[in-house]
Amino acid sequence: MPVDLKPPGLAEALVAEHFTVSGPDLQLGGIAVRELASRFGTPLFIYDGAVMRRGFRALTEALRGFAQVYYSIKANPAPAVIRLFASEGAGIEIASVGEYRAARAADIPAANIIFAGPAKRVSELEEVIAGGIGEIHIESYEEIGRVAAIGARRGVSVPASIRVNPVAAAQGGAMRMGGKPAPFGFDEEDLANVVAAVRAHKAIDLRGVHLFAGTQILDAGVLLIQWKHAIGVAGRVAALAGIPLRTIDLGGGLGLPYFAGEKPLDLAQLSRGLPDLLALLRADPLIAGARLIVEPGRFLAGPGGIYVAAINAVKTSRETRFLVTDGGMHHHLAASGNLGQIIKRDYPIVAPAHMDARERSPMTVVGPLCTPLDTLARKVELPELRADELVAVLQSGAYGRSASPAGFLSQPAAVEILVEDGQIEIIHGGAE
Repeated sequence: MPVDLKPPGLAEALVAEHFTVSGPDLQLGGIAVRELASRFGTPLFIYDGAVMRRGFRALTEALRGFAQVYYSIKANPAPAVIRLFASEGAGIEIASVGEYRAARAADIPAANIIFAGPAKRVSELEEVIAGGIGEIHIESYEEIGRVAAIGARRGVSVPASIRVNPVAAAQGGAMRMGGKPAPFGFDEEDLANVVAAVRAHKAIDLRGVHLFAGTQILDAGVLLIQWKHAIGVAGRVAALAGIPLRTIDLGGGLGLPYFAGEKPLDLAQLSRGLPDLLALLRADPLIAGARLIVEPGRFLAGPGGIYVAAINAVKTSRETRFLVTDGGMHHHLAASGNLGQIIKRDYPIVAPAHMDARERSPMTVVGPLCTPLDTLARKVELPELRADELVAVLQSGAYGRSASPAGFLSQPAAVEILVEDGQIEIIHGGAE
């Protein structure tokens, strides 16, 4: 039986916050989604540049006087997106030489790039050191030796920070990356040995530390606890090394609301907690002059993107209403629940050409793949839709196309475009 949804849910709140609606149409960048789908085909990722800029500016303002914002391009390595954040003043965090090349192709200065990742190949280290790099974040004893050898061979002192796997007290978020055995960085308990190993090499210029304790954090209090811990670790590393540190990378981990009941990260609360951290920083002369970095990816890119699929068929099976679409987990693995979710929950989904519809019913939205894993929503409230109409998955600007098994079943690739103020930039496919 159709129901009239009141009060507005997460999807409605996100639309109201980030986009515009004109009559029945959801608009991105001033253009109706159904017009973009007609012009470029589906499945289609649409990124609204203005939404991404607003998110970056809001975070930068919240962290003003405390930390610089770097964009972690693993979230969305589209050249247009990299250039957009760079034009706003972001530095860039990478985790592969492919991402390094993407950043340099987007005209990012080498000094504004930091390179993390637990398994950097020798060839990758060679290329970034030869081409220039702001910092390499060292994560293993083998990497200490490799960076030092390359630097010595080239006659340079390579700028580097030590990535630290923090103790359990500093962990948090939906995906916890610290406080347990992990391939990321050095255990905090081993810092004395790590610092000694790095300082033994003149070809390594020890700049600072990097901590990353978790991801998808929606609680500002958790972030503040982690950042306080990072400042303490930085002070210990500086004391062990006997030198001032120039960089403290606090990591990323800033989250987005994807599921019913989740609330956005409170930037005002985050900002209110920063004076205490600054006081802690300035109390230690060995780290008082260090620049702090925050390196989010999904928080910056996610809200500005939607994933649009066309309905191929509508069918009822044992009282469940299915919308079978031309898009699915092969383009948007995260929305299917198969990228880190333990309990699969639905991303916010709307019918972008029926935004004014009042009556809605529970639908299951599935893709074209021959697997039950290819499910984009299990019980989402949508208007009565027919074949050839559209559904749109919100919060899809991060961990979409590049984080998905695009080759599975040899389905067509998704188109990607960026829209801003009525202008369209084609990123991938979709030539008009």
